Amino acid sequence: MERLFNLDFQLLSDAILMIIAVFVLFLFLSYFLFNPARKMLEGRKAKIKDELDTAEKDMADARSLKLEYEAKLKDIDKEAEAILSDARKKALANAAKIEADAKENAAGIMARAKQEAELEKKKAADDVKKEMISIASLMAGKVVAASIDTTVQESLINETLKEIGESTWLS
Repeated sequence: MERLFNLDFQLLSDAILMIIAVFVLFLFLSYFLFNPARKMLEGRKAKIKDELDTAEKDMADARSLKLEYEAKLKDIDKEAEAILSDARKKALANAAKIEADAKENAAGIMARAKQEAELEKKKAADDVKKEMISIASLMAGKVVAASIDTTVQESLINETLKEIGESTWLS
């Protein structure tokens, strides 16, 4: 009798043994090859997850630092404006002080100039008085020397007055 596919006991036993051998080989490979590969993949997966978590945390920290630095930059701008404002105020106060000192010095110079003018005026008046005294003594000398009468004396006085000028007597 002819068998279908030539199935006999030997073939079936070889097939079952082959299936058992493949199954044992699968278990052996699974235990020694697939499990360490799975463990390595799971470890790698955990490592990647940790790195992603760390990266996300670092990103959050970077965002918070960025916000903090932006706030500090705004504060620095305000602080710089305050420093510039103080410097302007000090400069204006210094300019006002310098101006007041200059006005005070100018007033002192004007006062000294007025005093010097007064002294010069008094000196000129003293010089005029000395000149008048010398002229009067000259006249007296001429009067005594001439021993003349009143008409001659009046002519001498008029002549002397013309010599000094009438504006001297008015001032």
